[in-house]
Amino acid sequence: MLATVTDKGQVTVPKEIREQTGIVPGSRLDFAVQADGTLRVRVLTRGADNLFGLLHRAGLPARSIEQMDQGIAAAVSVRNRPVRT
Repeated sequence: MLATVTDKGQVTVPKEIREQTGIVPGSRLDFAVQADGTLRVRVLTRGADNLFGLLHRAGLPARSIEQMDQGIAAAVSVRNRPVRT
């Protein structure tokens, strides 16, 4: 599939590719030039529909809201500890 680069460096991703890869407005794309000169593009952000099950760990019980709150509080307290110099 061909696309044209505008004078502003913009490219329109063809509709078929957007539908196939789940690219929606607000999606973020990561561009990387490979050693052989080819360009790799990865979709980093997709719509909220793709978040379902993101944190599921097979065989582990689900955490309660209280457990999640405790974990967040613990992480924040570690992150906000004063640095010793």
